[in-house]
Amino acid sequence: MKVLVIGSGGREHALVWKISQSPRVEKIYCAPGNGGIGEIAELVSIGADAIDQLADFAEKEKIDLTVVGPEVPLTHGITDLFRDRGLKIFGPDRAGAQLEGSKAFTKEILKENNIPTASFAVFSDAASAKKYLGGQKPPYVVKADGLAAGKGVVICASREKGEAAIDDILVRKIFGQAGERVVIEEFLQGEEASFMALTDGEHILPLASSQDHKRVYDGDRGPNTGGMGAYSPAPVVNAELHRRILDEILSPLLRGLKKKGVLYQGVLYAGLMINENGPKVLEFNARFGDPECQPVMMRLKSDLVPLLEATVGRRLDRVEPEWYEEASVCVVLCSQGYPGSYEKGKEIRGLEKLKDWKRGAVFHAGTVKEDGRWLTSGGRVLGVTALGADVKEAAQEAYRAVGGIGWEGIHYRKDIAHRVLKGIERERMKKKPEPKVGILMGSDSDLEVMREAERRLDFFSIPYETRILSAHRSPLKTQEYAVSASNRGIEVIIVGAGAAAHLAGAVAANTALPVIGVPIDSSSLKGLDALLSTVQMPAGVPVATMAIGKAGAANAGIFAAKILARKDQQIATKLVQLKQEMASGVEEKDRNLRRRKQNR
Repeated sequence: MKVLVIGSGGREHALVWKISQSPRVEKIYCAPGNGGIGEIAELVSIGADAIDQLADFAEKEKIDLTVVGPEVPLTHGITDLFRDRGLKIFGPDRAGAQLEGSKAFTKEILKENNIPTASFAVFSDAASAKKYLGGQKPPYVVKADGLAAGKGVVICASREKGEAAIDDILVRKIFGQAGERVVIEEFLQGEEASFMALTDGEHILPLASSQDHKRVYDGDRGPNTGGMGAYSPAPVVNAELHRRILDEILSPLLRGLKKKGVLYQGVLYAGLMINENGPKVLEFNARFGDPECQPVMMRLKSDLVPLLEATVGRRLDRVEPEWYEEASVCVVLCSQGYPGSYEKGKEIRGLEKLKDWKRGAVFHAGTVKEDGRWLTSGGRVLGVTALGADVKEAAQEAYRAVGGIGWEGIHYRKDIAHRVLKGIERERMKKKPEPKVGILMGSDSDLEVMREAERRLDFFSIPYETRILSAHRSPLKTQEYAVSASNRGIEVIIVGAGAAAHLAGAVAANTALPVIGVPIDSSSLKGLDALLSTVQMPAGVPVATMAIGKAGAANAGIFAAKILARKDQQIATKLVQLKQEMASGVEEKDRNLRRRKQNR
């Protein structure tokens, strides 16, 4: 069969990637597609919103199934047009797509069917909206009614910012026609989750749960974006919550739509806020989420095509998807400046090394290929998506791959799946992990220097212990520590000492573990005596010697991490991140220097 996928982002690449694995599919077209999609499908230079041209193409090429990725053609009525021409298409009709095309429509249907959501009001003039705002408590949630590419929601900490957002939407029209009306909502606290399901209008087939990260910066800070990363499954969606979402949200919604004469067929995406009171609806989308689609497709074991056909054919009750038990994490790599203005045409490095990646895939969102080089062509550029035994392992694998990719101005969040990982870390901390690194010094006066080693180990989440011992004043204690360290789980010992610096040698003489020496400035020789003493250890008693003082202590922490990273992938991933952060810092300084020179 022939399949046409409409769209040009990472979601569409993931759909094409999965559809291409179906033994039933002979040919895949994608309109308009992107550079990465062009590697596995034939690109068609028709825009996603040119619905008449797309229908003409589908008729001419005798397309057996068209799959709509983005929301715009759905709200423009592409499904209605294709059906009128007798063409099979996956996606809701124009009436159903109002769930995404109009937030006011969605809020009203939620209210009519007693589906849990935030309290709200809808306005078409700024004065009325501001008057209502004055009676609410901050923070305020101000939304453009229509489609705004995932950027039409503003969370405002103060009334002044809320009124400014109202003016931006209704008066200055920064979102164009999407801002004909504004929705003001109660701010909901809790944890967000994305729940996607296929529905044929009668039956609901839930897909694997997932969670998106909308804010552009780590720690969920900064403006909203189309999505900076996602993971699946989302542990917050447990069995009980899964049942409640179906019973209290999706089933009543389908019944409510049918009362309005809408038979909804396609993907039903519920953006939810989860708290102690259960799930509440933040939004609905009428298509696969992006980037949630990427990790969900990565985990789908079944052939996707029969599921899509069952949705269109109103027989979803006859199919049952299989899922890989493994978790998946997607990290979105963006152009500098996104979600605002950004430059295009930056050369992307490192993709060829991931061509045969066994544990994941790189989904293209904004790329072109020119003269054999990959170049950026959008705000969201790539979605690096990996599998792992659990979310933690999947995140480590994804970030390992991310570390090999680069271009001028690359930006990505370093904390995708942070909620899950923090939960894992809390459980780990409860178990009080045994230290892997021992930090020793001859006096508490050395602590200020050796704290630099502690800080580096904290960055890598490496457990350590810090002790004060002396080669001369407590030789037996020093010997006992060195002899027992390995049996207690210590794998590396960092030793700071000044003057004759005998402590490092005394420890190294009594253990087979690697010992890293940090010379400390504690005499009139400014640490040179300690440096020479640490370097000149007897043959057979090696000590790795760092620089004098804080810089040396910091490097000792990093060197210990490098030793441990040989069998700990999480540490290895963070080492790659550290390297990239340092490189980005140099690039930023270089850009600033060039700007200053240009402005002279």
